[in-house]
Amino acid sequence: MAPTPVITHPHVHELLKELHARSLAQEANLPSPMPPRCTPEFDRIMSDKFVALDQDKCEFVYQLARAIGAKTVVEAGTSFGVSTIYLALAVAQNTSGLYTPGKVIATEYEPGKASKALEHWSRAGEDIRSVIDLRVGDLLETLTNDLGIVDLLLLDIWAPLALPTLKLVQPNMRRGAVIIVDNTLDSYLGYGDLFEYVDSLGSGFQRVTLPYSKGLDFIVYEPRM
Repeated sequence: MAPTPVITHPHVHELLKELHARSLAQEANLPSPMPPRCTPEFDRIMSDKFVALDQDKCEFVYQLARAIGAKTVVEAGTSFGVSTIYLALAVAQNTSGLYTPGKVIATEYEPGKASKALEHWSRAGEDIRSVIDLRVGDLLETLTNDLGIVDLLLLDIWAPLALPTLKLVQPNMRRGAVIIVDNTLDSYLGYGDLFEYVDSLGSGFQRVTLPYSKGLDFIVYEPRM
């Protein structure tokens, strides 16, 4: 296995290792079969679960954020804040020494999950916590202001919310901004409206599906001038 590309303190590596292990353990113990996504029963089961982005996906998103010099990131679907740590590390490293600090705008609907995320970020350290702007509640309301110029959007939410979220953030996205969408093979039908939107002629988006577990879509925003 290749070494991790993530540059951080040893205690943060240990924390991430612990959180990924807990997430995988929860996933392994989910009932089978699971109720359909976006139903009350499904939401009830998942309300206290990590639903964390896989470690290899997190490392890819970290590397991507570093490569494009991302200073402002929007994370739609923070859950327990695991992937947020990777994003915050990248943004903090990209803006180190700059007058204007970067930020990760993290969204979470469940107050209990948001509280756990804050605990994890506190354990990671103030250099990580300080760049995270946590917004708790309906993201279609919490993302209506103070976004700045967005370099990267991570969509790790229920598929029906993906397109409304993209449309909400799109006016703030810079040319060359990147959108990452998780579980695009596993939930392909649920993402139908999103794919139709970004694949339409003249949309300004270019999309490719990466061969990660359950799919990970990589979308670049290059609108016509």
